[in-house]
Amino acid sequence: MAEELGFALMGCGRIAERHASLLGGGAIRGAKLVAGCDPQGSRARDLCHPYSVRSFDTFAEMDAAAGDEIDVVCVLTESGNHADHVVEVARAGKHVVVEKPMALTLEDADRMIEACDAAGVKLFVVKQNRYNRPVQLLRQAFEAGHFGKLVMGSVRVRWRRDQHYYDQDAWRGTWAMDGGVFANQASHHVDLLQWFLGNPVSVFARSRAALADIECDDTGSALIDFQNGAIGIVEATTAARPKNLEGSLSILGERGTVEIGGFAVNEVKTWEFEDKAAMDILASSPDHNDNPKDVYGFGHRAYLENVVQAVRGMGPSLVDGLEGRRSLELLSAIYESIESGREVALRYHQRRSRLGRK
Repeated sequence: MAEELGFALMGCGRIAERHASLLGGGAIRGAKLVAGCDPQGSRARDLCHPYSVRSFDTFAEMDAAAGDEIDVVCVLTESGNHADHVVEVARAGKHVVVEKPMALTLEDADRMIEACDAAGVKLFVVKQNRYNRPVQLLRQAFEAGHFGKLVMGSVRVRWRRDQHYYDQDAWRGTWAMDGGVFANQASHHVDLLQWFLGNPVSVFARSRAALADIECDDTGSALIDFQNGAIGIVEATTAARPKNLEGSLSILGERGTVEIGGFAVNEVKTWEFEDKAAMDILASSPDHNDNPKDVYGFGHRAYLENVVQAVRGMGPSLVDGLEGRRSLELLSAIYESIESGREVALRYHQRRSRLGRK
């Protein structure tokens, strides 16, 4: 294996700019950007040119011309196309990083996992907010047992996505390719809630398109019962005006409470524990209020560093295909509840949820 792993981008839209800036800008130790592809060839050229790497219209063309240089492919296409593209990349023998959500149906998620297993390649699902500095501190306190019995957890996503955002691409705001505010903008936050509160038992949810003229929802809320007795609350909207307001996580336990706010889960707002050792965790870290300039946060860098380590066999991946599927199952149940008007129990078979249906 080469000294630096070669990364390629499949899909050169909005989120690809973040991956390209890190991989092409030398921010990820042991990794380099070698190519990118997009059906809109001009978009691939515009993204790749500043980093002096080759661009292509299709993955097949990219693999034929630069396959020997590529170890990992970041699949950054429309959510509804993730499964087909991940399977294609896996069959070419490349490790795969796929942006959130990993897919829009559980059947597609299973297909992705099976393809990567069959090809002997690793599948990584991007959940970069787990690497935010305050979230990592919260995880330390959680794993040390400082919360005691968990009582409640909540996430709030109050972002601005106006009609222009949805009109940029025909797939945005559609059931088949995008999903609504839970599946797209709030998927990271739903993952964080589940990461701390554990296995969900049931969910009841409501949503609607409040301001955007789209198929899916732009505003909704969900109430989740967890196996450990904790209650989870999800509040999500892209109808915040006039700007992004908040992306937050709160965890309440019998011996402590933490709220991480900012608009990208990057600022400690509340850190209160009975145990001094838990308070010392925060006091020992000076970097717990570092709000980024955009809603993506700072976690992609640490996430991609983890990918490099895992591919090289230097440690496990934090979010593999099976872990990514867990949060997708909860997202699917949220939309099943919205469509049925009823509380939905986990584990279930998708019947009425329109998420990912073509």
